Amino acid sequence: MSDVLLDVNHLGYRPAGRDVLDDVSFTVQRGDFLAILGPNGAGKTSLIRHIHRILPVQRGRIHLQGLPLERISHRRLATIAAYVPQAKGYVPPYRVADFLLMSRYPYQGPFRPSGAADERRVGEALAVVGMTDFAHRFLDTLSGGERQKIYIAAAMVQDTEMVVLDEPTTFLDPHHAGDIFRLLRLLNREQGKTMLMVSHEVNPALQLAQQVLCLQAGRVLFRGTPAQLLARDVLSRLFAVPFGRYDLHGPGAPPHVYLPVEEP
Repeated sequence: MSDVLLDVNHLGYRPAGRDVLDDVSFTVQRGDFLAILGPNGAGKTSLIRHIHRILPVQRGRIHLQGLPLERISHRRLATIAAYVPQAKGYVPPYRVADFLLMSRYPYQGPFRPSGAADERRVGEALAVVGMTDFAHRFLDTLSGGERQKIYIAAAMVQDTEMVVLDEPTTFLDPHHAGDIFRLLRLLNREQGKTMLMVSHEVNPALQLAQQVLCLQAGRVLFRGTPAQLLARDVLSRLFAVPFGRYDLHGPGAPPHVYLPVEEP
């Protein structure tokens, strides 16, 4: 079996005569963590919507597990890739445990309803994200950080090879954002999940990812490792503001962070 899980080749998307994605190409190896960075309007969300077949491929091609994406049924796609949305927006009116059981739908059917094994997977996922006591709460009673942990638990229950996340820490405070990033590291490094994460959080993304894809105005500005990105000063070009490196000290702190620099 090839080590390439996802292959995006010359992908283009031009609704209403405007290039949202233009000649986007990259591959993702099994077990990789790919961070997708870029300013607002760069095409990041459109890219992951193509991977989940929410948007049809107009130009180029996408292969997943070596198969053309259009030949993969929606049910099979749900056994390969799980999607974690932002914590904001519509909240389905379900109990947490029931919501997580719904994530087992790719493996269920008219003659295979949820059973003890599915409930066990739900319990295991809730334990990993530290939300066991929330099983009988309703999603709309949870905070944004708590709800995001449940969405990550749902991706775990879905038992996919890849997890795709769209701005998973948007509107979360630093405490809850840190919890989410720790869970993503666990999924990738301890459970072997292949991760694709769209993010505006530059420093956590660079600490988590093995590979980085930078989009600017729908085109690939950079693809490579975090070290290569920093060596080439890509951040300043990507976000059109100068970035500076700041060294940190103290137990558990990263050696340095990169932040925008105010111009005089």
